[in-house]
Amino acid sequence: MGSKQIAQETFDDAVQENITEFEMDPEEAVREAVQQFESQGVDLSNIVKAVRPPASENGQRQKHQILQTLDSLSRAVAELDEAELPRLLSALAAQCKEQLAFRHLAGQNGAYPVLLSACQLAAGDRNLLLQAFSTLSALLDGQPDLLDAAGQELLLQSLRERGEDAELALAGIRCVRHACLKHEHNRQDFVKGGILPVLTGAITRHGDSADVVRTAASALRVMTFDDDIRVPFGHAHDHAKMIVLENDGLRVLIEAAKAFRGNSGVLSELCATLARLSVRNEFCQEIVDLGGLSLMVTLLADCMEHPDVVKQVLSALRAVAGNDNVKDAIVAAGATELIVLAISHHLGNPQKQACMLIRNLVSRSRDLSQPILAMGAEPLISEARAAHRDCDDVARAALRDLGCKVELRELWTGHKGSLAQ
Repeated sequence: MGSKQIAQETFDDAVQENITEFEMDPEEAVREAVQQFESQGVDLSNIVKAVRPPASENGQRQKHQILQTLDSLSRAVAELDEAELPRLLSALAAQCKEQLAFRHLAGQNGAYPVLLSACQLAAGDRNLLLQAFSTLSALLDGQPDLLDAAGQELLLQSLRERGEDAELALAGIRCVRHACLKHEHNRQDFVKGGILPVLTGAITRHGDSADVVRTAASALRVMTFDDDIRVPFGHAHDHAKMIVLENDGLRVLIEAAKAFRGNSGVLSELCATLARLSVRNEFCQEIVDLGGLSLMVTLLADCMEHPDVVKQVLSALRAVAGNDNVKDAIVAAGATELIVLAISHHLGNPQKQACMLIRNLVSRSRDLSQPILAMGAEPLISEARAAHRDCDDVARAALRDLGCKVELRELWTGHKGSLAQ
């Protein structure tokens, strides 16, 4: 059963009642309203938890600030007032970026059609269109349902026609990414509309822009997600194959990684996307043939102090190790020492990825167990188990696969069980 929901107006009325009936100050009135609704199991994540401005002299209710900005923007669009649009778009974008509740309130009150009209009005003005896309991106963050067919076509057309403009491409791709996250229908519509070559083309064309490369790679990765609980079967696997087979995605990503060896943010995104594309044996082998494996081993050695990069490199190595020949290549490249070293350097998710990768490698050949244990893996993995509950299951499985004695069953009571293998 889902959480209870209330309208913004219901919350605002409760806050106002606390002020007028119980003489609370505004901050106390908001806190009391939050406690009251949360105690009833109400989800307030989409509610603006602030006092609405007081009524005007004629008794008319005032709106929250973001709705006042939206009203002004709506009038400017209707009146074709291009002089006011930049200021109002900037103000609305800033307010949308503050929190999801603001974006939700704006979305519930017609912000999307207003912004779509603003984008259409700005089509001939590059700087104004950039602002309009940036504001649309801020609104769509966490609200992919707002985008409709007209918005999809506008974004695709702009990205095709203005693809040489790095800033416009970045703003447009951000809109696409937000619209596709947790929304399978939008993903499929964009793929059918030709977004994949647009994204790989942006990485190649703007190879000197870290922001474009990182965002385009992230958008490609989102196209391979299966994260929309409303859809029983997605096209994640098909999209991954299209990126590789029809758009040369592996080569594009690996070449981009070579160009950004010193940028941990870009490298993390590129490696994460490579992991999502390693869905077939031949794709894993192609990554090796394109120099991706040697690059990842080098990155693992050079970026050991950057946990995000280590996590994503280990994840990518684990993905390509689905190919047995690549498992052998990983060992031959000397990666096992670096994998064990990663466990000693990093807490949390990198350790978890390292443990899963060790399991993959050992499944190929039990002969690898002893060399990995000789590197000190057992005490390091045991420490990871003790430090991070989230890492416990996979760490225990890694120890078992390495031939170590581990508990078969543990109840989480704060201490280890006694049943051992």
